Amino acid sequence: MNVQALHKISYGMYILTSGKDNKFNGQIANAVIQATSDPATILVCVNHENLTHEFIESSKVFTLSILSEDAPMTLIGTFGFKCGRDIDKFKDIKFRTGRNGAPIVLDSTAAFLECEMVKQMDIGSHTMFLGKVIDGDILSDKTPMTYAYYHTIKGGKAPKNAPHYIGVEE
Repeated sequence: MNVQALHKISYGMYILTSGKDNKFNGQIANAVIQATSDPATILVCVNHENLTHEFIESSKVFTLSILSEDAPMTLIGTFGFKCGRDIDKFKDIKFRTGRNGAPIVLDSTAAFLECEMVKQMDIGSHTMFLGKVIDGDILSDKTPMTYAYYHTIKGGKAPKNAPHYIGVEE
């Protein structure tokens, strides 16, 4: 099997956030799907080892900040390649707390969706969280970043905890 075929699946680029005990964390996510429209629900896959996973499991809420194409690699690097157990990812980031208590990233964000967890399902290395959308808004008219754009235009890579990581990227 040519595992590179998996990279042809279309994705977006998001910062997934949650909170626990008055602390926030976030990570880059691309395995995100709108599951239904009535009620509006979102599926997101998160690695069991990620701090964001722990926060979502505990708080039962998450927010997706939809990144725009102008998002700098430093922002993606902070949320995608650094651990919230080691650094405060929100230290130099513009954000506000949303209705569900999770942070909404304002830097390089086209829109956001706030969710309350409805269900979760263990799928091996990851958990699939299903959330009911309780709020959302458009923050700019900028073009949302796709995962293909991240790879081909920005030269981005996938970390080992990414749902689609296939052992050929760093």
